[in-house]
Amino acid sequence: MESAREHPRGVPTGTHTEPGDPGRATHAEQPGPGGDAASKGPDGETAPNGLDGDGPPNGPVVSRPEFDRIFEAVRTWGRWDPADRGAWNRVTEEHVRRAAGQVRSGLVVPMALPWNTRPGPDNRKPALHHMTDLGDVESPEPTTHKDFLAADYHGKGVTHLDALSHIAYRGRLYDDRAAHESVDAAGARFGTVAALGPLVTTGVLLDLPAVLGVRWLEPGRAVRAKDVLAAEKALGVTIGEGDAVLLRSGQVRRRAELGAWDPDTASAGFHVDALPLLAERGVCLLGGDGDSDVRPSPVPGVHSPVHALAVTAMGVPLLDNLDLEALAAATAEAGRHAFLLVVAPLNVPGGTGSPVNPVAVL
Repeated sequence: MESAREHPRGVPTGTHTEPGDPGRATHAEQPGPGGDAASKGPDGETAPNGLDGDGPPNGPVVSRPEFDRIFEAVRTWGRWDPADRGAWNRVTEEHVRRAAGQVRSGLVVPMALPWNTRPGPDNRKPALHHMTDLGDVESPEPTTHKDFLAADYHGKGVTHLDALSHIAYRGRLYDDRAAHESVDAAGARFGTVAALGPLVTTGVLLDLPAVLGVRWLEPGRAVRAKDVLAAEKALGVTIGEGDAVLLRSGQVRRRAELGAWDPDTASAGFHVDALPLLAERGVCLLGGDGDSDVRPSPVPGVHSPVHALAVTAMGVPLLDNLDLEALAAATAEAGRHAFLLVVAPLNVPGGTGSPVNPVAVL
């Protein structure tokens, strides 16, 4: 399947205007996730909880046996060499050349959250930043100023990339590698972020609030396969092989307006039933302004089922905690939702991931 193709759009650019503008639906506000709040669509009708009003907001429950059947159906173990690059092996030089063709205006949009050193319900282990040199110890000129950075980044406060060594299911990493043999206190020996290296490909933004005419998806709402298909149609884009798919739920905007909450308890994200569709399309990367998983999990006993399916079964790394607000505004103004995407993680031997500042170029 070819990389993302643009089609005539069905979403008005006014979707991203401020509340109160004529003809724009607004979102029922509340101080925290869940509750009885509902989203209003473009027609003004209220849809409770789920995206289409059918069942619980986090989607239908998926039993453990059914989840395991989906895992087996989407796994790509034994397909690629080198295996620890997983689905990034899909991105060939031809994919990169096609992605470069997405650049028209030259607008560059970074997607990392600010380095967050403040504790909060969504930042239990704040990043560290302090000065180590204030220019008062060197002689002669010039003086220098130096600082120190550190982060326990696999959380909700730092924009980061999950490598294939980050997630194991039933004791196995991607490509059927035993987790206890591949990862120890010294780091990972398979599926490292250093093995991934940088990625340049076509990115596709699935802007669900724009599609639904709301300001954000409420925490705990699932994005299902039918919602992905509806978003493609509304946004005029088709996800293709080797593409990176970024899901905007509007979480960053919601936090700015209503305050922080615990996203481990409730967050919008993909339902399990979206992963077979994304596997069929041959995506190389998933990301979002959350961590791609809807929470609470719809799979009893599996707290992050999308992580297990994407990383461990499909070999698809994840981008977590993106700030997609500027990209949403830029794609709405440009009238297209595909772009050149650059992801350049740190070269950390043995690392299970890396802080990163992905960049979109339109």
